[in-house]
Amino acid sequence: MIKKISFIGLIAMAALSTMSLTKAPAVIEEPAEVNYTKYCASCHGEKVEAFVDRKWKHGDKKSDILNSITHGYPDLGMPTWKEVLTPKEIEKLADLIVENLAGVEQYKFANKPTSNIFKSEGMTIALDTIVTGLDSPWGFVQLPSNDYLISDRSGVLYQVDQKRNKTAITGTPSVYSQGQGGLLDIALHPQFEKNGWIYLSYSKFKMEDGSKVNTTAIVRGKIKDNQWVESQELFEAKPYTKTSLHFGSRITFDKQGHLFFSVGERGMEKVFPQKLDNDNGKIHRLNDDGTIPADNPFKNSSVYSYGQRNPQGLTTNPWTGDIWETEHGPRGGDEINIIHAGKNYGWPVITYGINYDGKPISAISKKEGMEQPISYFIPSIAPSGLTFVTGDKYPAWKGNLMIGSLRFNYLNRVEVKNNKVVKHEKVLVNVGRMRNVEQGRDGYLYIGVENPGMVFRLKPTVSK
Repeated sequence: MIKKISFIGLIAMAALSTMSLTKAPAVIEEPAEVNYTKYCASCHGEKVEAFVDRKWKHGDKKSDILNSITHGYPDLGMPTWKEVLTPKEIEKLADLIVENLAGVEQYKFANKPTSNIFKSEGMTIALDTIVTGLDSPWGFVQLPSNDYLISDRSGVLYQVDQKRNKTAITGTPSVYSQGQGGLLDIALHPQFEKNGWIYLSYSKFKMEDGSKVNTTAIVRGKIKDNQWVESQELFEAKPYTKTSLHFGSRITFDKQGHLFFSVGERGMEKVFPQKLDNDNGKIHRLNDDGTIPADNPFKNSSVYSYGQRNPQGLTTNPWTGDIWETEHGPRGGDEINIIHAGKNYGWPVITYGINYDGKPISAISKKEGMEQPISYFIPSIAPSGLTFVTGDKYPAWKGNLMIGSLRFNYLNRVEVKNNKVVKHEKVLVNVGRMRNVEQGRDGYLYIGVENPGMVFRLKPTVSK
């Protein structure tokens, strides 16, 4: 018996036939940057440039990375992504990581210098040795006599004469010279020729409940007959801690004669930088005698800005009078800042870096009410020492900002226009861990390097 098919049934069969001929919807593949933000950033940090700056336990070749993303290492906390991402998306994500790995490799200089001559864009420089036999030449000033004062982190202040003989100055404060602590920066009073005041920053220690604790302190004094005399302590950061990390500490004077100096957050980012009830993780401002200026942004406080991590570069822009600062990020996120009264520079709420263990410190790099750096470094170069180039001895560099790199052993030349960084150049590549860069009274640039500790004068030999 043949069953009759209704008109509605015919329509339904036709619809089913049409559906069977229609292709399944295409899979939408997301760009690698989108997938990184969506699936990777919560564990590896907002910036892939920072994430790649690490030791790769399972290899950093593309094939290794493809395997890690595809199959994961669940026992170690790395999920398997082959059920979430398409093979093409995984390959694009691996390509993004490999591409950013090249950004780290550019800082790895295999060859040691073979001479004391270094070429730069527009300049050729010869290194002239001023002094050797130091530990870590942290601070440097040039006296009106053209002799040099050099603070060695080991705790010794040296005077070096024009014949390159060094003499240890006796009577300087005892320092906590462990970890990152010691005798740190040095600066002359703007009216030094009239009053003879010299300022030092150092790691001060004391005994508390049977344990040695320490902090960053500022002292001033004078030198007579190779002795430190008339010593006056102007500041000690509170509270003291047991850590040997992140003391800061650089010193500069502004055009009005105020004393600015930096204090690191002592490796305790969750405790100090965002709170105004302590001195750590801050830039401070005092009168030259250690009293607090009446117009400081926080009443009865030396704090001038806060939310800093470990500022090891501080200088005054000779043209604008602004205070410029560089500070160490963790893994990535070193910053160049212009310091403004009362402003919050964000650490650790916002950062462009991740922690040393590879985990994010913060999921954001911007937040209302917190200052943005004018520039930042990924990967971290570990900036220490900071100065502007003035005068005519370096015509191709005039107006540039010079920053020493501890991590990658070179001098970073920064072109600045309208308070914006427009160009970087690596100068004096692989010369050594560069602890400091300063311009002397004679107009020459000087650098201090570690391991071994030496100070060099940069002598221009050719202008192109």
